[in-house]
Amino acid sequence: MSENAEEQGKKGLRTSYISTVIGISLVLFMIGMVLGGVFGLQSVQKQAKESLQGDIFFKSELNDADIKQVELQLKSWKEFKDVYFVSPERAIKEFGGESQNEQEMLAIFSGENPLPPTICFNPNESYANKKGMEGIKKKLFRKFKEEIDEVNYDKSTVENVNLGFKQFVLLFLSVALLLIIIAVAMINNTIRLALYSKRFTIKTMQLVGATSSYIRKPFLWQAVLQGVVSAIIGLALLLTVFYAWNNVLISFEISYTLTTFFMLVGSMLVIGIFMTLISTWFALNKYLRMKLDDLY
Repeated sequence: MSENAEEQGKKGLRTSYISTVIGISLVLFMIGMVLGGVFGLQSVQKQAKESLQGDIFFKSELNDADIKQVELQLKSWKEFKDVYFVSPERAIKEFGGESQNEQEMLAIFSGENPLPPTICFNPNESYANKKGMEGIKKKLFRKFKEEIDEVNYDKSTVENVNLGFKQFVLLFLSVALLLIIIAVAMINNTIRLALYSKRFTIKTMQLVGATSSYIRKPFLWQAVLQGVVSAIIGLALLLTVFYAWNNVLISFEISYTLTTFFMLVGSMLVIGIFMTLISTWFALNKYLRMKLDDLY
């Protein structure tokens, strides 16, 4: 009879431990979605900013060779993500799109190609704003005032890209803060419920003379282990979701650098361990301070 009771007790402890880990894992997965969204948003924002395009038009007396020399110099500028030469032939093809070939486009313009050779550029992320693009324009005219005739880019697009992301970030952070508060409360309640079943064990150890630090030690180590295991499970769920997302929505890819990925992994581990430790600490202190009669 006693063996059955002991076996049932061990089974109950295992079930309690597993349910606690699963509960914390799901909460950490939710926090990871928020953190992953923040890191992923930075990647999407960078892609959007670096897809902005500017065009450099040159004076008529310059030939293709001269323009390509300018292109070589511009490739070394820190302001540019990409710089490439667009010949009149390539320009007429891009102007006509896929629906018309080069000969059809030339026929529209009486057999002559009116499009001049240009250099197109994509700015680096830090320069993809109103101030940065104006700075690029001024620098180009200062450096190549004898060669450049005009520098064009869509000012409204530049402003919209930056303003749109600022508004989205504010909204996203507001929702993220709310989710994190809910997640913290859920972890705290999960830990408290898990320790509630052990309140008599804690009080018994205290009554036989065990110090508070001695009682806390195994529970805190278990909290660390729970935090690590839960973070690993939550991270596995998170990576599965991101992998599925990138394969379903090919046009909207969430990409991470190696540094960002390790930041995400480290953040989830730290949050998992920190939250389980803090919640366990406060829950233990509650039961250590309670009188025996209050445990019932």
